Amino acid sequence: MKYYIIAGEASGDLHASNLMKEIKAMDSSAEFRCWGGDLMQQQGAELVKHYRDLAFMGFIEVVANLNVILSNIKFCKNDILNYKPDTVILIDYPGFNLRIAEFAHKEGFKVFYYISPQIWAWKKSRVYKIKKYVDRMIVILPFEKEFYAKYDYEVDYVGHPLLDMVGDLPANLKEDFRKLNNFDDKPVIALLPGSRKQEIKKMLPVMLSVVKRFSDYRFIIAGTQSIGEEFYVDLMQNIKVDIVFNQTHELLQNAYAALVTSGTATLETALLNVPQVVCYKASFISYHIAIRVVDIKIIKYASLVNLIMDREVVKELLQNDFNSINLNRELLKLTEDTTYRQQIINDYKMLTEKLGGAGASKKSAKIITSLISNYNK
Repeated sequence: MKYYIIAGEASGDLHASNLMKEIKAMDSSAEFRCWGGDLMQQQGAELVKHYRDLAFMGFIEVVANLNVILSNIKFCKNDILNYKPDTVILIDYPGFNLRIAEFAHKEGFKVFYYISPQIWAWKKSRVYKIKKYVDRMIVILPFEKEFYAKYDYEVDYVGHPLLDMVGDLPANLKEDFRKLNNFDDKPVIALLPGSRKQEIKKMLPVMLSVVKRFSDYRFIIAGTQSIGEEFYVDLMQNIKVDIVFNQTHELLQNAYAALVTSGTATLETALLNVPQVVCYKASFISYHIAIRVVDIKIIKYASLVNLIMDREVVKELLQNDFNSINLNRELLKLTEDTTYRQQIINDYKMLTEKLGGAGASKKSAKIITSLISNYNK
């Protein structure tokens, strides 16, 4: 069967690639045409556009690039018509994907949505569009099934795919990472500044501002390969830090603590048991628009770790609170306060249990392939 898959971010590329791997195991004739990244391409996808050309962060950035976005939507619609897939699979990325869902449904294509948009946080009205145009929604967070039930929409909860990632990591990954990069046994602080140029520019300089105060640690940046090393070097300004590409999980396995940009990476860091400080800073206008549209009765936190646990497990430094003084104080707690560290790790264990068992990608692939087979009968 022919699958048309759209992922607009690095995390979507990861989850889509794992889904594709499982689909291939169940459908030997599977063909993929995708919007995504390197990981999807490695699974045999014909890549239409890379997510680095699609990722615009914040309200202002979206408005500034509106012509590009609308052009991409038009191109995508025509590409789907020409490819004639058996199904269209959408991975998060709602601003783009919900428009494609409406189009694909009206054109008679079966639409699956894997990883729900965070409509429980804002733009709840999108649930009606999802009910109308998405044939099957597959969710990965425990409270999402209950949310959709309030709108009389049945969804499939499969658990979080990052649990599969943790289970699949080789046992000797930690030692191999240090050997491969010629790192000594000095304890590591991981810096995860995000995957988009816009956010890295905002996040990395502040993260780097604390490096000199922690001379007993090796600071290592988790770089995004598609962005390139030169971009990071320009931001480093001769501060002594290392950078690795395509080795985020290996880096986290070796990290004693981490400074992490809010997003999926906070959950990855937690599942690998690394105490962290969650950081985020949007543009002034984007932030003030966001706080007016987000349902603050439901969304009390920025990080997935705290959202899922519904309490503060890890410290969040957001907007003006994300500064060198606060970051230095919180990192000092992570590195020196053993009781605080242990409490975070204990909470991580509870988080893992709350996320359910592994096998999200396999469960999702089974749902999709089975339903498509039934549709085609």
